[in-house]
Amino acid sequence: MDTNKFEKAIKLFDNYNSNDPKQYTWQGATYPQELFFALKVYQWVITLEPTASEALLLASRCQHIGRWESPRESYPQGKAGYLNWRSNLAKYHAEKASLLLTEAGYSQVIIDQVQRIVLKQQLKTDSEVQTIENALCLVFLQFEYDDFITKHDDVKVIRILQKTWSKMTEPGRNAALTLTFSERGTELIKKALA
Repeated sequence: MDTNKFEKAIKLFDNYNSNDPKQYTWQGATYPQELFFALKVYQWVITLEPTASEALLLASRCQHIGRWESPRESYPQGKAGYLNWRSNLAKYHAEKASLLLTEAGYSQVIIDQVQRIVLKQQLKTDSEVQTIENALCLVFLQFEYDDFITKHDDVKVIRILQKTWSKMTEPGRNAALTLTFSERGTELIKKALA
């Protein structure tokens, strides 16, 4: 790993995500939301895969880079609108990552590897892509889930939990079972996994 390039890329990613106008408060401190989530995805990747490749570490830090620039509300409501938004968003993240990695001095080989992970190509068969998926699910469960359940009915929450669980492999599921949730959150997880 070229430490100088890596540190430059991480700084570029973090600086970009620091522009997120949405704020996230955790344990008394407030962060730009996407910066906070990028830091947490990165931490989960290291926890799940201590020998993570350079490309995987880079991808974990830019997985949702600039997400606020393409809000869900800019697409039609419903499943088709949601899927279109998600597809276009992934391409946007991959393009933004490519520009910043180029600025950091990375070769096209590494850029292609990072983009493959960011685009979640060959999910379930590519271990690096699956590690990112596990990390993203864990960030949702650890930092967004208890707020999410206050906004949706039990049926929807259970369905989302079952989908989340099916996206994860054993390392992600085992890590999820170590997390602490609210009383209602715990009950809904038990129902979803029953």
